[in-house]
Amino acid sequence: MKQTWPKQIWIVRHGESAGNVARDAADLAGHARIDIAERDVDVPLSGLGEQQAEALGAWFAKLPRSEQPDVIVASPYKRAMRTADIISRQLPAQAGLAVVTDERLREKEFGILDRLTRRGIEELHPDQAEFRRILGKFYHRPPAGESWCDVILRLRSMLDTISLHYADHRVLIVAHQVVVLCMRYIIENLSEEQILEIDRQGDVSNCGVTEYLAQTDTEVGGGLVLTRYNFVAPLVEAGAPVTAQTDANVAAR
Repeated sequence: MKQTWPKQIWIVRHGESAGNVARDAADLAGHARIDIAERDVDVPLSGLGEQQAEALGAWFAKLPRSEQPDVIVASPYKRAMRTADIISRQLPAQAGLAVVTDERLREKEFGILDRLTRRGIEELHPDQAEFRRILGKFYHRPPAGESWCDVILRLRSMLDTISLHYADHRVLIVAHQVVVLCMRYIIENLSEEQILEIDRQGDVSNCGVTEYLAQTDTEVGGGLVLTRYNFVAPLVEAGAPVTAQTDANVAAR
């Protein structure tokens, strides 16, 4: 039995957020906590993040109309929704294309480690820092938070929904760094070692594009082929700075 996939899937990390900026400032100052007032779901894009989203939207708009996204699905977090809305407004073939929100695309939940820098975790929760060193980020689940495996479980369900409802469509997904990596793990059937090696090579850039194309003559598990990863040429061409900060709410993803 063959899996039915969208014709094309783009997975995009949101533009730079105010939280990304706050985290960098906290790390530079050696603070234990990240100074940001909003809860994570409400953290907005920075001015630079808006510029990045505009640049990516312009790139999508330059594609032939038959090759532009016709479905946009986003995390309900404000920074992801804003990125998706900016892109949507620029698609001439899909004027007013509504963005579908799906909570399964939300950021990894960090529980008691929320808003702590690496220094803060070591100082305030040394037991969790040690557990993470022992288990590794893939399996470590902080109290009231999630491991990468927890994120993967909800994303498997999300991909089933995409396959069921958007077969033969061109789907743009706007979410978060860990979501991008966990999507790669699922779609490409990677091992823990393989996805962590990809992660070690560097953070996913804000508004970086990961792209898959459907191969209709392949069987289950091989139907989507990676054609781009962390593609930032649209930003470079538009003169928008490329940023790749870790998300703000915790130092250790």
